[in-house]
Amino acid sequence: MDLFLREAADRIGTDDALTKVDALMTWRAFGPILQRGLKRSGAGPQGYDPLVLFKCLLIGQWHGLSDPKLERALKVRLDFMLFCGLELHSNVPDETTHCRFRTALVKGGVYDDLLAEVCRQLEDHGLKLREAEAAIIDATLVESAARPRTHIEAPHDRAEPDTPNDPEVYYSADPDARWVKKGSKSTLGYKAFVRTDEEGFIDRVHTTPANRGESPEFEHMIKGTAAQRVLADKAYASKANRERLRSHARDGIMRKAARGRPLRASEKRFNTLISKRRFRVEQCFGTMKRLFGLHRARYFGQAKTHAQLAMAAISQNLLKAANKIKITPKAHKAA
Repeated sequence: MDLFLREAADRIGTDDALTKVDALMTWRAFGPILQRGLKRSGAGPQGYDPLVLFKCLLIGQWHGLSDPKLERALKVRLDFMLFCGLELHSNVPDETTHCRFRTALVKGGVYDDLLAEVCRQLEDHGLKLREAEAAIIDATLVESAARPRTHIEAPHDRAEPDTPNDPEVYYSADPDARWVKKGSKSTLGYKAFVRTDEEGFIDRVHTTPANRGESPEFEHMIKGTAAQRVLADKAYASKANRERLRSHARDGIMRKAARGRPLRASEKRFNTLISKRRFRVEQCFGTMKRLFGLHRARYFGQAKTHAQLAMAAISQNLLKAANKIKITPKAHKAA
């Protein structure tokens, strides 16, 4: 680090969120995941360090920057330079480099692995529990980056079974996005599923077209959970899901009334107790949409939208972790 950036680091201080995140993470652990995603052998001409580009993508997600704005910000923002490890007189990755790097990781399918590595390190630091008491599952709608060309009658949200694909009905610039109707509003886009612990750390994400029902995705969302109980709302209430859950954890799916069979008083109390513990997942959606731009997809296609969801989850986890820790100036200098 040159003298200018050292002075900048002193001015920024140790209470900055990015400074905390940079000191908290062991970044070299992400190297093998990135190399696998890029499918690089290590031979031939070498470009930018993948870790630098990954940090740049994280900055872009954190601050809602397009690739051109990210390139510009990396040239003028001292805190961004420090976080990404860019010297004042070093070359800055251009917008095309950011785009190609992100696309390569999407094709490599490593975004879930990057999220898992973040969770592993937070667990090692004791900021996230390995075996939480409860895992909370829910989904939210993410509007497509494409502007719909016409309004159509869309299937209602959570309608079962799924509405069959019809290219004439669902045609748009985004080939994977689908219509869904929630209340009186129709939305073209995707459904983002997340699984959190009771503190709000996200450890699993999943993306489907918006017209997919939530209940069929339950089995995918409970894979790998070490929680004692899985909490979910009435959208997941089915006999099949309760059977799937038996071998994983205790049943925390809210009870759902059926025609001719209203809920008993004990079931209403159960639903109230579950509702009081499910607010964490709603907070996660609020943070990811308000701070990290998840209210709308930034790119076309389900794979790229899933990458955006994973990066938003990583950003949310790192922000939550940064708010929990305090770095002393002496420890920061040593790092």
